[in-house]
Amino acid sequence: MRTIERLFDFLLDQAENYPQEHCVGAKNEKGATYLSTKEVHDKVNRLSAGLLHKGVQKGDTVAMVVAKNRPEWLIADLAVQQIGAILVPVYPTISLQDYKYIFSEASIKYCFTDGGELLDKMEWVKQDVSTLEAIFSFDPSPKAIFWESLLSEYNMTDIEAYRTAVKKEDLATIIYTSGTTGNPKGVMLSHWNITSNVLAAKDLIPNAKGDRILSFLPLCHIFEKVVTYAYLGTGMSITYTGLDNLGGEDGDLRYIKPHFFTAVPRLLEKVYEKIVQKGMDLTGVKKKLFFWALSLTENYEYDQKPGGWKAIQWKIADKLIFSKWREALGGNVKGILTGAAACPSYILKAFSAAGIPIREGYGLTEASPGISFNRYDEGNAMVGTVGLAVEGVEIRIEESGGDYRQGEGEILAAGPNIMIGYYKQPEMTAEVLKEMDGKTWLCTGDIGTFVKGPGGKNFLKITDRKKELLKTSGGKYVAPAPIESALKQDFLIDQVMVIGEQKKFVSALIVPAIDSLRKWCQENGVLWTNMEDTLRHPKVIEYYQTIVDKYNKNFAKFEQIKRFTLIDSPWEIVKPDGSPGELTPTLKLKRRVIMERWSDIINEMYTDN
Repeated sequence: MRTIERLFDFLLDQAENYPQEHCVGAKNEKGATYLSTKEVHDKVNRLSAGLLHKGVQKGDTVAMVVAKNRPEWLIADLAVQQIGAILVPVYPTISLQDYKYIFSEASIKYCFTDGGELLDKMEWVKQDVSTLEAIFSFDPSPKAIFWESLLSEYNMTDIEAYRTAVKKEDLATIIYTSGTTGNPKGVMLSHWNITSNVLAAKDLIPNAKGDRILSFLPLCHIFEKVVTYAYLGTGMSITYTGLDNLGGEDGDLRYIKPHFFTAVPRLLEKVYEKIVQKGMDLTGVKKKLFFWALSLTENYEYDQKPGGWKAIQWKIADKLIFSKWREALGGNVKGILTGAAACPSYILKAFSAAGIPIREGYGLTEASPGISFNRYDEGNAMVGTVGLAVEGVEIRIEESGGDYRQGEGEILAAGPNIMIGYYKQPEMTAEVLKEMDGKTWLCTGDIGTFVKGPGGKNFLKITDRKKELLKTSGGKYVAPAPIESALKQDFLIDQVMVIGEQKKFVSALIVPAIDSLRKWCQENGVLWTNMEDTLRHPKVIEYYQTIVDKYNKNFAKFEQIKRFTLIDSPWEIVKPDGSPGELTPTLKLKRRVIMERWSDIINEMYTDN
């Protein structure tokens, strides 16, 4: 068996030991087409040869800016890696200024991109980045070099010599984090940083060789990149698609019938909201049955095995309701892994109870990314936590240096997955990497604690972000995440941001769930004209106050929301005019941006108080 230490070793291992007919492919309007392992292997070698002919050398940086996952992304990633060059994946939704900053700092030599608007942006960037020699397009265009024209004949001995020269400690990629403030930071990850994480996680995915995978989260994010190599390392068949193509009768979920996929919590929330909305549209007995079945999930725990009358209830609910949920996802899903943000417990419970096991993991780009996650096998998952430490990763709760509850503190992580550092940012690196007890510890900036779970195991629980703790003018610390997560459980609330830094009390901006609100208005005699007018209606404001009052009871008095304002437009990654929105590409709130854009409304909530 091949020793796997570098990322491209996963493809070589598959080619030698378990080649697949459908290694990787994509879904389009004509159906799904696939490349075999042999074809992928050949294209990777040919592209490596072409890049070498273009003058790419070990240590050169090559950018990848792609709007939608596609097989060419993986082929280019592997081709760049095995000749010792460094891939710099970049989000397709950032501003032109951020592109210019990243390309300049990383001294990008070549760039792979799509055609169309992204290609135009890269042409604009090229004018101001002196190191950028050429742009390669995955779609034919007169403005750039078509990537297939790079594919060259190769001598296997030469390619193998370049592979051999790549060591596991070598820099494999620089991933720029989608920070909510300031310039992006380039996280330097070695081959072994990422490979060690893949090896620790790949056998924990509940799939077998040949199982179908649907991949739609951006490959430029370390989360999807790592699971992609886990799929390669297990011999699963990967189908790339886009978020817009998932649902509906003709969607890719029903067409591909995947056994596994990853998702961010926001996507799962939207799926859940659509399911509940369909339930609300039912009438009579069907509606009662739907919400009766949904109520069964409220107290669900992993590995739950009801008996007696409860078992009969679950069987009825499964046949009438839950089986239809599974069918909507293709009918074969063995598991979904979610990360990048906190997943509400009601989402985890509802889907898992319906036979669609969702497990939540935790990590950072700086940790390649996995620090902990809940497993799929019995006794190794616990709702409300982010699971057990990844094999080889050590977790420490640092209780000093903060105003924490007993047993709570900043989460530190050490292991082979911890980054080399931030590119050209030694001072920032020193802020987050600390040497203690002969180990390098990553200071995550997240606050957490260990809780005892099944078998007495230590499960990690995230309580908040260290840097997102609010301190009221009265000196009280408030964690916004639990409050926001609680409010979003209501069907009428889509997005929330809690405010209170140096304020006399806590307030909130609330973005209503438009479809659910429209339905509520129809049922409660409120004339729907448009979103802006509806949110001013006294009856609507009064109802949202009852929602806030309901969840306020779960928090201390100083944490409770005293005032709120309903916002008539959703927060997005990119605004309709193409400008950067209020969310990062991983759907986290850009709190500073929201505070600035809604400053007048926020100030009004604190007037005369």
